[in-house]
Amino acid sequence: MFNFRNSAIMKKIALFTVAVLVFASCSVLNSDPETEFTKMNYFTSETNVEVFANAFYNTFTGYGSGSGDYYFNTLNDDQSDRGITPWKYTSVGATNEVWDSAYTEIRRANILIEQVPNIEAMSEVAKKNWIGIGRLYRAWQHYKLVRAFGDCYYVDHEVQTTERTILYGARQDRDEVMDKVLEDLNYAVENITYNATSRVAFNVYVANAMKTEICLYEGTFCKYRVAADGQKAPDAVRASKYLQEAIKAAKVIINSGNYSLNGTDVSGYQANFNSFDLAGNNEMILYKHYIDGVMGHGTIDYTCGSTPVIGMSKDAFDSYLFIDGKTAAETAQPTTDKGVVATILATDGICNSDHDVMDISAVLAVRDPRLSVQVDKYVHFVDHGYARFGGSESTSTTGYGVLLFDVSTIGSSEPNWNNTARQSTTHNWTDAPIFWYGKLLLDYAEACAEEGETAEATAAIDQLRTRVGLPGVTATGGNLIQNVRRERRCELMYCMNDRYWSLIRWHQLDKLDTDKNPDIAKGAYVGPLAGTSVEVDAEGYIVTLNGNKRIYDKKYYLYPIPSNEIALNPAVGQNPGWE
Repeated sequence: MFNFRNSAIMKKIALFTVAVLVFASCSVLNSDPETEFTKMNYFTSETNVEVFANAFYNTFTGYGSGSGDYYFNTLNDDQSDRGITPWKYTSVGATNEVWDSAYTEIRRANILIEQVPNIEAMSEVAKKNWIGIGRLYRAWQHYKLVRAFGDCYYVDHEVQTTERTILYGARQDRDEVMDKVLEDLNYAVENITYNATSRVAFNVYVANAMKTEICLYEGTFCKYRVAADGQKAPDAVRASKYLQEAIKAAKVIINSGNYSLNGTDVSGYQANFNSFDLAGNNEMILYKHYIDGVMGHGTIDYTCGSTPVIGMSKDAFDSYLFIDGKTAAETAQPTTDKGVVATILATDGICNSDHDVMDISAVLAVRDPRLSVQVDKYVHFVDHGYARFGGSESTSTTGYGVLLFDVSTIGSSEPNWNNTARQSTTHNWTDAPIFWYGKLLLDYAEACAEEGETAEATAAIDQLRTRVGLPGVTATGGNLIQNVRRERRCELMYCMNDRYWSLIRWHQLDKLDTDKNPDIAKGAYVGPLAGTSVEVDAEGYIVTLNGNKRIYDKKYYLYPIPSNEIALNPAVGQNPGWE
């Protein structure tokens, strides 16, 4: 699989580009006749197969500039934009990028799966490995379709223009599609044999991590779904089947001994997200490697630049436990979330002119230590900015700065790393986790908790808590599933849009309603500093609504089918509530 550390990197990139261009001109579901000649000539060696499969790795975005798997997905209750992020779709569009992209990638996977058996020079083991990677990737794309649209088409071959069942038939039941996804996943984990020790290539452990995530989603979704909301009725037997599959896959990784949590304190946790090189990080199952001047991103710039960052909501901030592992109602620690006024000076190099900010250092000192590496010690907002390590002053929509991804310019081992690079949309080159052991433990713990395997769930969560200096679950008590869900929220803050999709599968999407949950559209306490630059409530907390609302409707559990698809094939139908 593609290795960004290879000395032949530029040659690999060139070959990868050619492979993508050769097959990118095809339609979403069926091939164009002109591609037949190119396929016959291209799939002649394992080297060409490997280059073709590199496109699979590349579609995992990782960090980005304006979009990506981290920070930018703000349709949740963790972050609050000025004016509040609306529902992703409020009307039926002509096209849909999720639909189009998934079927394009499924077609790419099917080409690989169908062509590999014809390559005489490859061994059977090699063929099974690459077919396994194709089926793994096909499973991942179908999973994303089901997650977004529910019923869809399961496509297990390169579709031809004469196939009316797929091109003009009705969508398949989402449960049937997911059963096919599980078949693909099981083939992948049984047949992928290459690159077992790699952290930048698809291998059996990546396959099991993907299987764990997908099966956890399916198991919990089927357990908590509600027929009255346009979904099928709950299915406890099906839910348990998939949760057990998630547990089984996770155990392959856990029992391998190849992975462990990074570090023994909260700095090890943060290093997963702000390191220039994750090669030596034993927590990584698969990560995306960036190289200055070759492939960069702008995530750090977006979280510390002059444009207001989309900060943490008050609802999210309040979800963090205290240092004794207790909630605000139970702890003996000071429970205030209000900072104190502090004056910062231009001569300190952290602001352009002398002004006041709210210092929440004391608040953070008694909370879950992860909070202290996720938000800044100073609440900063319009007219009260803060330049974390110099450069442009940053402000936040909620007052809480997004600290997790930033790398200090002080003491950096990277010779080119400075404020110019840090505040660039293309010259950040910190590596991005894609699948990692901490997230795997969260998936495993949740599946175990849902299945009543209490000891296993507790042990997994306690590893994460111990790493950051919190007492274990048993010592602090409380409902296990709620503990696991809180741990997931705090550990995966700003990550992978996980909070949104978790609310979908727990059937709690109504938590994104700003009328029902006003704290999701609030930020930090700014009290005496509010002035006229930000809206505050009667208690002095920032309010981000800006005259808007986000009202829940059960139709939002599914995206609408694009109108162009319905025009081409009326049998595709529309999802409930979008008619």
